[in-house]
Amino acid sequence: MVGHIGTVQLAAASFATSVFLVGMLFGLGITLGLTPLVGQSFNSKNQKNLGSWFKNGILVNLIASILICIAMSSVVLLMDRMGQSKEVVQKAIPFYLIHVSSLIPLMLFFSFKQFFEGIGNTKIAMVITIIINLVNIALNYILIYGKFGFPALGLNGSGFASLISRLLMPVLFVIIILRIPTYRVYLFEAIHSGYEKIKIKRIMSIGFPIGFQMVIEILAFTLGAIMLGWISKESLAGHQIAISMASMTYMISFGLASGTTIRVSHAFGEHDRNELKQAVFASLHMVIAFMLLMGILFVLLRNQLPLLFTTDPAVIKVAAGLLVVGAFFQIFDGMQVVLLGALRGMADVRIPMFIAFFSYILVSLPISYLLAFIFNFGYQGVWIGFVFGLSTAAVLFGLRLKNQVHKFGH
Repeated sequence: MVGHIGTVQLAAASFATSVFLVGMLFGLGITLGLTPLVGQSFNSKNQKNLGSWFKNGILVNLIASILICIAMSSVVLLMDRMGQSKEVVQKAIPFYLIHVSSLIPLMLFFSFKQFFEGIGNTKIAMVITIIINLVNIALNYILIYGKFGFPALGLNGSGFASLISRLLMPVLFVIIILRIPTYRVYLFEAIHSGYEKIKIKRIMSIGFPIGFQMVIEILAFTLGAIMLGWISKESLAGHQIAISMASMTYMISFGLASGTTIRVSHAFGEHDRNELKQAVFASLHMVIAFMLLMGILFVLLRNQLPLLFTTDPAVIKVAAGLLVVGAFFQIFDGMQVVLLGALRGMADVRIPMFIAFFSYILVSLPISYLLAFIFNFGYQGVWIGFVFGLSTAAVLFGLRLKNQVHKFGH
């Protein structure tokens, strides 16, 4: 919808979103630390213990969200020094700050989501996400274009739509939990349990490395977006279109990875090596098949998909070229996130963090820069660098998992 109000607005959305995702994914990563810990404790059926994990997890995530918001707000002081055009930066800053304010309710929602995924329920979060997406679409339409008597807020209207939607997410979660006695007991136990230093430290020791790993990965894509802004605003706008399409398929893979984390954490808690291996084997086959299919569609529909976002011929050309490259990194992206999900299920997070740094910062970014600006591949060169980074990560995560499974069996 933003693409239809102008190329500058689309480029501003791309720039602001790329910067926001760094902080958001760090926060999301911290919340992910709760899932394997809950999953490994689930087999004991100790509701009081699980309620304690719930309460301590919410505390850690709430404090982290406030600190991240403060840090992210200060980034606006640097946004005009990132090589973007003045008109793009002016549009991006207010949109960015609206998104930053939505992080606290979003992390609260993920605190609920990760706990309930740890006990094997992924349905509640799915239902809420579908409902909120529909609400978000409606609010975008109303607030961007000024429908039903509301003022046309343009790009900022999209930001306010996201803020309102994210405020509703944790509220809906609480309402649903209170209506289901089986799950209401965990909320009751959480309220009546105390704060435990050991659990807080354990959540942080798992969550923060996951957060840093996710920041490292998205930082490569954010710096790639900034490089594309150096080339032209059309390159940045085209990147926003292509990365939006790639993000949609990635989220299916991320869902499979979350399922892998749950199954692996349960198998790990039960010391069932065969179940663990079968979970990883099944997820890898599914993600490869899905991403291969999506890659083929990206290539076949490369000239049609960008029309959903814009009618600017220059932006469509960039997006079409990037979708072809995206078709290749889809498979590696799916593999690396599922393998990483398996490692998280075993609470193995420190070494994967260093693997991510090597793959995305030391491999991906230098290749992106060299191909784009030294060898004159332009905007496609930046994305080819992503292919190298993701494939390196997939291979190294696979080797790490093989080593951990071998040690687990002995």
